[in-house]
Amino acid sequence: MSLADSEDFTGLSTVPCDSVCCSDSGFQISTLVSGMEPDTSERSRDHDHPKDDAWSESAFASRYTSAHVPKDRLPDEEMPAHIAYQLVSDMRALDCNPRLDLASFVTTWMEPEAGKLMMESLAVNHVDMEQYPSSTEMQNRCVTMLTNLYHGECDNAGLGTGTATIGSSEAIMLGGLAMKKAWQAKRKAAGKPYDKPNLVMGYEVQVCWEKFTRYFDVEEKFVHLTEDCFVMTPEKMVEAIDENTIGVCAILGSTYTGQYEDIEKMDQLIGELNKKTGWDVPIHVDAASGGFVAPFVYPDLKWDFQLPNVKSINVSGHKYGLVYAGLGWILFRNRAALPEELIFHTNYLGSDQPSVTLNFSKGASNIIAQYYMFLRLGFRGYKKIMSNLMTVTKRLEEGILETGHFSILSHKEKGLPLVAFSLNEMVEKDGKHHRRNYSEYDIADRLRMHHWFLPAYTMAPDAGNVKLLRCVVREDLSMGMVDNLVADIRRVVEQLDKLFVFTDQEVDVFAHRLHVQNYELKDDPNSKQNGVC
Repeated sequence: MSLADSEDFTGLSTVPCDSVCCSDSGFQISTLVSGMEPDTSERSRDHDHPKDDAWSESAFASRYTSAHVPKDRLPDEEMPAHIAYQLVSDMRALDCNPRLDLASFVTTWMEPEAGKLMMESLAVNHVDMEQYPSSTEMQNRCVTMLTNLYHGECDNAGLGTGTATIGSSEAIMLGGLAMKKAWQAKRKAAGKPYDKPNLVMGYEVQVCWEKFTRYFDVEEKFVHLTEDCFVMTPEKMVEAIDENTIGVCAILGSTYTGQYEDIEKMDQLIGELNKKTGWDVPIHVDAASGGFVAPFVYPDLKWDFQLPNVKSINVSGHKYGLVYAGLGWILFRNRAALPEELIFHTNYLGSDQPSVTLNFSKGASNIIAQYYMFLRLGFRGYKKIMSNLMTVTKRLEEGILETGHFSILSHKEKGLPLVAFSLNEMVEKDGKHHRRNYSEYDIADRLRMHHWFLPAYTMAPDAGNVKLLRCVVREDLSMGMVDNLVADIRRVVEQLDKLFVFTDQEVDVFAHRLHVQNYELKDDPNSKQNGVC
């Protein structure tokens, strides 16, 4: 049968017979169809040398994952979106799980509906008031809600005085500037020097207060702490005030131990001092964390605008306001407490827009999320959550004490939902006490192996010999997670106790022996000394 008669080649043109070479092993067809040449194109060669088509293939099959990504300059060429995403995602792979980061006060969980609202408004610039009037209205409503919550005064239109900020740091800068400008205006009017302002605060203040004094040329007047009192006392506070004091920073929730300062007593002593001297020293309350806790858990505690000398308050929406990172609030007692010098008016975005912030452009998504949370939870919802946090905090505190290894340093009465604790001495079976040969830093390091991140640090100056660990209780730390944490803490301490089995005396003896051995080796001319480890 010829090729032409075969069904497989029906309709194909036949080729000269010399194109078919027969051999013992079969036959080789050089060309079956006239005009069909051997394919030497790039597509054919790609079967042997595949081209890297990163725009369509798997991220891990592309050349980008086997080459170094530029770290100090822009890449020469673009890359596909899915590969850029994978590279960035891989960089984050070893980061801590935010929910297990118990060092931070910042919110790490929100409801899906809140997240959806934030995603829908990521492109909204809050300063464009005319284009996005709803975000401005939401901000004003939040400010007024907080003003009423903190017993402030609203204007004739029923609005509170204040603004949203990037966080409490910006809010503190604005509150501090308001105190400084008001003090300077009074000193100028009285014909007195106004070049040496100072601010009175305890050593436990957050670092942003030190930034304020340094950035805006204000002298720091720190009130000293002690190893048995980790916050500023009213008596020491009033002793530090003089005629150049622009104000006092009072803390509603120390970041070290969660303790509240006695702001009501401070207000009383400052009122008496102002009456005696004719000064007008105000109080700014740093309620970054406590501002969303105290009103719901300790409703009878007086710390806000109920006190006559409290002129401004900052609070963090991204902490116990339950909004993702990037939101703070500054509230003023009334319009008179906000100096006109701090208000800027612009019209190049389409209308007159007053601004009382240190920055300009910022996203509106966090403000929108805060308004959502206020509507979603209301007073009762926040009260339930904060009460739950205090219950979980109590369980954590009890669990840590039950291990027998720690002392609690955090608040004994009123304070934030956190537990600060330090290591006790080790007790032997014979009842003898001795110092452990490891510290809180070793415990923190070991806990990371269990994926928990707890900070270990020293107390504020004057109490710097005290080392401690701190666990912040947030909304997403459940009772079950607390039980797991306590079990891991107990396990870590037991492991460290087995690793560091020497007593203080044994360590000293061992160190002495190494020291002697070192010198004996040096004196031996026949020995090779490479050091003692």
